[in-house]
Amino acid sequence: METNIKEVVSVLNAPAPHMVGDGFRVHNFFPSGYQINMDPFFLMDYGAKIEFSARKEPRGVGVHPHRGFETVTIAYHGAVAHHDSSGNNGVIYPGDVQWMTAASGILHKEYHEENYSLNGGPFQMIQLWVNLPAKDKMSRPKYQAIKQSDMPVFTLPGNGGKIEIIAGNYQNTAGAASTFTPIELYNARLNAGAKANFSFPKHFNTGFMVVEGNIRINGKETATVNSFVYFDQKGENISIEALENSIVLVLSAEPINEPIQQYGPFLMNTEAEIHQAIEDYNQGKFGYLEE
Repeated sequence: METNIKEVVSVLNAPAPHMVGDGFRVHNFFPSGYQINMDPFFLMDYGAKIEFSARKEPRGVGVHPHRGFETVTIAYHGAVAHHDSSGNNGVIYPGDVQWMTAASGILHKEYHEENYSLNGGPFQMIQLWVNLPAKDKMSRPKYQAIKQSDMPVFTLPGNGGKIEIIAGNYQNTAGAASTFTPIELYNARLNAGAKANFSFPKHFNTGFMVVEGNIRINGKETATVNSFVYFDQKGENISIEALENSIVLVLSAEPINEPIQQYGPFLMNTEAEIHQAIEDYNQGKFGYLEE
């Protein structure tokens, strides 16, 4: 019998959805949906799979600011175009990841990509807000566009599927993204009947988002599509078995354990820093981006 297991605290169902702009229907698992500690992951908006009708004018979210953290967008269906005030732009397609470090301040906008919008179709995405430690909050903004074809992959034995390593390290395969603090972020794409094992330090905050399919965790609990598995900090080892073809977003990271002050799109340590962020934004210090 396996010892040192990281036990499941709860399997959480998707909270009621809400719209972000007119292009993203999301279920906010945290911080508003459930009061769970996933530090440094401050927020997770899960866009369960839906169909968007064809439309000439792309749906999306207009120009808005961010400071003090990173946004990580992971695409499963559909396509999203991104522009920001640092001059970065790109499109993410299914399997791709966009890792935007807002840090000292950035303006950006996200819309359904033009061709996807004209044709419509299934749409499914996840966006994470990853907090930055105080010493890095005012660092320079940057952008990492990670295509699925460039993502390091660990192939599971016996046609079990694969683990795509977005960040961190799985079985000595290093991930694609550079991070400010220790973060493990993978897409586990498992074929029916396949098993995969994971190991994370005791103090890491850990959760699995079931994007597709149905899994059994540690030989006990089951979790189906659109549910989030929240783990205890104690223990290290987790095993999952795919009861059907499944996709699981694996999140585990070392907590930053610093005070957080949030105001809308700003994530800082103190109230004074929030006031400063608002002042800097109003003075145009986040740059310029056309609507």
